[in-house]
Amino acid sequence: MPELPSPRCMTLIETRDLGVRLGGQQVLTHIDFHISPGEIVTIVGPNGSGKSTFLRALIGAVDASGMIERAPGLRIGYVPQRLLIDPTLPMTVGRFMNLPRRKGKGAVDAALAQAGLPDLRNRQMTDLSGGQFQRVLLARAILDAPDLLILDEASQGLDQPGSAAFYRRIEELRRDLGCAILMVSHELHVVMSASDRVICLNGHICCEGRPEQVASAPEYREIFGTGTGGALALYRHDHDHDHEHHGQGCAEDALRVDAE
Repeated sequence: MPELPSPRCMTLIETRDLGVRLGGQQVLTHIDFHISPGEIVTIVGPNGSGKSTFLRALIGAVDASGMIERAPGLRIGYVPQRLLIDPTLPMTVGRFMNLPRRKGKGAVDAALAQAGLPDLRNRQMTDLSGGQFQRVLLARAILDAPDLLILDEASQGLDQPGSAAFYRRIEELRRDLGCAILMVSHELHVVMSASDRVICLNGHICCEGRPEQVASAPEYREIFGTGTGGALALYRHDHDHDHEHHGQGCAEDALRVDAE
């Protein structure tokens, strides 16, 4: 794997004091974030913590306060948590890949092959398995060779082997395309095995750091529990800040994996 650039080198997206208010409720507060070329960054947090809202703010799908700065000409590919297609609507994979504007056959075939679906161009979208459907969404997201690939729990609904295969493909894409990857995941084994950096989000950034480093985290323990069935013990982070400061000063916290 190529050496990653330093965190502030050629930043693709950076936010400062980002906040989002939806339906009269403050969903996100004081989010300072950056991602650099080639990084895999995973966001974890409880349901309702604002993970999907944060991703949507980054792509401009929701209004946000504060600052969002994108590198000039930044290309973003986005894989949503789910996409519903009317089962009565005839839609082949090839036709779906050409929405909203037509792409060249070579580009479509190359993207499908990179996503692991080289022979499905003529299949109906509604006939695909869950894993195939998510890979088609992935293929569409990489069609324009993104600098940053954003995935919002893209393996949701897949069984464990299907989910593992999907995330192996993600790592291969980072290697082959050189794109950065920002993903939300509830699968802690994925976080630990595939991420360069982990952000724990609960309305604000509780902590962030490299997953193989070590510390202790009461908040993380409260969110995710004290055990993970033997496959993975929770990772911990040490705090020297008050959460009233919204998680600033925790970027150098050490995180580690403990085997149970």
